[in-house]
Amino acid sequence: MATCIWLRSCGARRLGSTFPGCRLRPRAGGLVPASGPAPGPAQLRCYAGGLAGLSAALLRTDSFVGGRWLPAAATFPVQDPASGAALGMVADCGVREARAAVRAAYEAFCCWREVSAKGKPLKEAHGEILYSAFFLEWFSEEARRVYGDIIYTPAKDRRALVLKQPIGVAAVITPWNFPSAMITRKVGAALAAGCTVVVKPAEDTPFSALALAELASQAGIPSGVYNVIPCSRKNAKEVGEAICTDPLVSKISFTGSTTTGKILLHHAANSVKRVSMELGGLAPFIVFDSANVDQAVAGAMASKFRNTGQTCVCSNQFLVQRGIHDAFVKAFAEAMKKNLRVGNGFEEGTTQGPLINEKAVEKVEKQVNDAVSKGATVVTGGKRHQLGKNFFEPTLLCNVTQDMLCTHEETFGPLAPVIKFNTEEEAIAIANAADVGLAGYFYSQDPAQIWRVAEQLEVGMVGVNEGLISSVECPFGGVKQSGLGREGSKYGIDEYLELKYVCYGGL
Repeated sequence: MATCIWLRSCGARRLGSTFPGCRLRPRAGGLVPASGPAPGPAQLRCYAGGLAGLSAALLRTDSFVGGRWLPAAATFPVQDPASGAALGMVADCGVREARAAVRAAYEAFCCWREVSAKGKPLKEAHGEILYSAFFLEWFSEEARRVYGDIIYTPAKDRRALVLKQPIGVAAVITPWNFPSAMITRKVGAALAAGCTVVVKPAEDTPFSALALAELASQAGIPSGVYNVIPCSRKNAKEVGEAICTDPLVSKISFTGSTTTGKILLHHAANSVKRVSMELGGLAPFIVFDSANVDQAVAGAMASKFRNTGQTCVCSNQFLVQRGIHDAFVKAFAEAMKKNLRVGNGFEEGTTQGPLINEKAVEKVEKQVNDAVSKGATVVTGGKRHQLGKNFFEPTLLCNVTQDMLCTHEETFGPLAPVIKFNTEEEAIAIANAADVGLAGYFYSQDPAQIWRVAEQLEVGMVGVNEGLISSVECPFGGVKQSGLGREGSKYGIDEYLELKYVCYGGL
């Protein structure tokens, strides 16, 4: 995608929708090239008023396979979590459609690999779209920096070369909380490397993936390079298994829960596929006695309540040293009451929208009730919001202990539990007790302590006196059971490349 967008920006001729002369390489199972004329744009179904202002061309409801908009035998509804209203009916793809998408991607890969590189609340949603575009821009530039090596060996009559080549078809499975950015972060790297992709978006948010398909088509991305197969929750398991076990798929990239990631790893193991996994986290947010309270509170607000607490790097437990504890809790509560406004995401001034569904609300409610039953104190919030079944009040708890669910179970909601600690060693031990390690944060003004803690925290990303750490230029990923590989940055494209050693003799 990035390559073709660059070509268009330079006034290059629009790439054709097919690859003239492309022939499939032999592979188990065989492939039959698609034939017949491509159908016209799929007829759009009706949408709720909340989408009325969007471009009709981007409101797609069918799957996108081989450059064609294709309906499925069944459809499933996509709902607005704020009102419960149906936003539209989307094609409910199954195993047959999934395998067709893989075949289309594989057919396109044999020629796409040869294309050389030339080059929420509404406010948060706008920010995500810009963030998504940055990934495409970044990887379009990284494509030209896929370097190999020449290695001089002791033998005078030979040379050793190392080539980097695209791995092949990538199955991309993305979550609902960042439905555009999670796609471009993966797909931008894959396409820049020369891979083709089959995207299975989350059933709660398929419209973003389908809109990106329309934009890819408008940008001149050839047929089969970018494919989208939406499906319902009912079909998600079998569709995911189909694309992850297909012998034509060489790479799996997944963002989601650790539990689902382990299932996909099992599928990948049977055919030894390359995998990238960005899984769950339990991010600690540590405030030491030397911290600037105002800075720490600002960081806590940004880290905890972004996207209503529904990000994998949201702070999940707040560890606050005894000497600064009371001042931090007081200032944190005041900031929450002053700056957080719950409402419909389309309403101006809203900072906290609904959770994705009622099941998510029930999880937050369960954690709050469990904590209170074991001695925690509700400082502010603590219950469902009057706006509707999918809304929960931003909640701050103190007197939290390590035996409570909220300290060892990822929340994914607007709940901030505070644990009081005494020593640096105690805080590190609590933070590292988790079997996951995606992100971690801490606030301190002690340079020696900053180095010690940054190196000792068992996480893939650390924010030091900073609550927002995501950036397209920096590697995103975790350790332990938080995943494998890295996305974004100069390292992200390597996840879609293979090394080939070539020994050139007889010189």
